[in-house]
Amino acid sequence: MTAAAGELNVTHSAVSRQVQHLEELLGVQLFEGPKNDLRLTEAGRLLLPGLTAAFDQIEAAVRLVADTEGGSLNISCLGTLTMRWLIPRLYRFRAEHPGIEVRLSASDSPVDFARDGFDVAIRVGREPWPENVDVHHLFAEQFGPVLAPRLARQSADFSGITLLHTRTRPHAWSDWCERSGLELNTSSGTEYEHFYFMLEAATAGLGVCIAPWPLVADDICAGRLIAPRGFISSGQDYVALTRRSRKHRKSALFCDWLQSEARQFDGPPPGQ
Repeated sequence: MTAAAGELNVTHSAVSRQVQHLEELLGVQLFEGPKNDLRLTEAGRLLLPGLTAAFDQIEAAVRLVADTEGGSLNISCLGTLTMRWLIPRLYRFRAEHPGIEVRLSASDSPVDFARDGFDVAIRVGREPWPENVDVHHLFAEQFGPVLAPRLARQSADFSGITLLHTRTRPHAWSDWCERSGLELNTSSGTEYEHFYFMLEAATAGLGVCIAPWPLVADDICAGRLIAPRGFISSGQDYVALTRRSRKHRKSALFCDWLQSEARQFDGPPPGQ
């Protein structure tokens, strides 16, 4: 009751009266137990999932037509990019727009705004992008092998060093070898389920992996990883996608901020 009162900005007793009124209308009891330990009755538990889904649908529908500079903004972003690039910079957006609550969800699946209800989706890939979306270019992806400094001293061509792979980008090594001209047996090594697991393994000295610059920039600057062969273009781009049919001020503000951050983050320095 207290949490509901806080969310609705009314008093505790006002919520309690409304619940009592609802119980009278329905002819069933929805809560039981003492005031300091209320629990849903069987009727309450049956009612809860239907009402939850209905209110979620109402919220999603309202967000589709609302055009304000405050409230929530749902962002879908690649999980590792969220952790290693977006979140460390997000405090600057909050400082500029304190009235916007950014809600983050990790996903690398194809974008479907009608199905998922996101306001902005950040993805990496190549054209063509989905139809009926506006594409806000962030930066071209550059990638290369990275490893812990102590491992780099063992071999200049990575011989004898375990190659690290990830299921989410299984052809990273072969793609990099083709673009760099270095011949390696890329079929061996250790595979990780998630990209950030692989990056943690590289940082811990378990091997060498192929990584995009945005995901390892902070680690390289801090000396936790090094990139002995630098970074080259992968042919992919990081973009922010928004629905073309509805243009919201919150989405526009966020995409403008993303592009401003991307301009400051214009690739690895020479020699990296």
